[in-house]
Amino acid sequence: MIDITQYGWDPAIYGRVTDGIPARVTAVHRERYELACEHGFTYGRLKTAAYYGMGEDFPTVGDFVAIRYAGESDSQILATLPRRSYFSRLDPVAGRGEQAVAANFDYVFVMTSLNNDFNLRRVERYMAAAWQSGATPVVVLTKADLPTMLDERVSAAEAAAPGVVVVAVSSVNGEGLDRLRGYLSPGKTAVFLGSSGVGKSSLVNALAGEMIMDVKAIREDDSRGRHTTTHRQLIILPSGAMLIDTPGMRQLGVWDAAEGIGSAFADVDAVLARGCRFADCTHRTEPGCAIKDALASGELSPKRWESYSSLMHENKYTENRVSFMREKQQRNKQIAVWSRSRRIDRSR
Repeated sequence: MIDITQYGWDPAIYGRVTDGIPARVTAVHRERYELACEHGFTYGRLKTAAYYGMGEDFPTVGDFVAIRYAGESDSQILATLPRRSYFSRLDPVAGRGEQAVAANFDYVFVMTSLNNDFNLRRVERYMAAAWQSGATPVVVLTKADLPTMLDERVSAAEAAAPGVVVVAVSSVNGEGLDRLRGYLSPGKTAVFLGSSGVGKSSLVNALAGEMIMDVKAIREDDSRGRHTTTHRQLIILPSGAMLIDTPGMRQLGVWDAAEGIGSAFADVDAVLARGCRFADCTHRTEPGCAIKDALASGELSPKRWESYSSLMHENKYTENRVSFMREKQQRNKQIAVWSRSRRIDRSR
């Protein structure tokens, strides 16, 4: 038996379940889901009519779902309950659209290593996704025990993530772990986002105080690692806090993230808010351009502007896909409802 409230369940947030019982998704294995519910740990599969007929949102790790419990057999997942935060990305496989990553978390730990793979542009990209999710981002710089330019890289990360807490940590000597534990109170959930080799699994072990995750060595030539985590999973710590560990992502395709980009680049938005002389300014050759003035004065970094422009361009490219997919899902729901009503009428 499990007290599902220890997994963050709150009917005031996620809604009361009238059909079945609530459960939290703790791992996803293709078409089979690991679940925690009041009866303990179980597995479940999607109700075909709901998810493939009615267009229900497919669950991801961290989701709360309504299930029909089936004892030792696979339970049936009936519905995905409302989400309070959600992170997705553009599926790296062309043509698949959105890929769900995690849901219902309080903090996003945006992780990058202080080794030779330190990359500010990657931090900015993750920050846009983190802000878009609806949770609070925290930048975590791992491997602080390495002989690197620690102070300089912490300052650079703070500049790349304005207004966000930056914590340098070491899973070897424990530096910074107490600061992270301050976010991990009972019932809270944090999701780890970072590329392979940043030390996510080592950090999970350090925070848990025991070896619960396998750890693999990184390549010496480029400081990059191999995937230690092979699937997304939710881990509950002895403190009662939960961590969602995700496989390392070398590429993070932004998906419907205009608001998140604006929050991640608040300094750029502040310049844009002043307005240019021309409403359709391209910020290239036009006179009276606020961006050009800010770049010339040094107020705005050229690299920040390049990153912002690149992400906004990428996001606009995917917006049409987003609209198309949402309209398609809505049409499928309407068709399914109509078909169901026709079947009911014929059976009378």
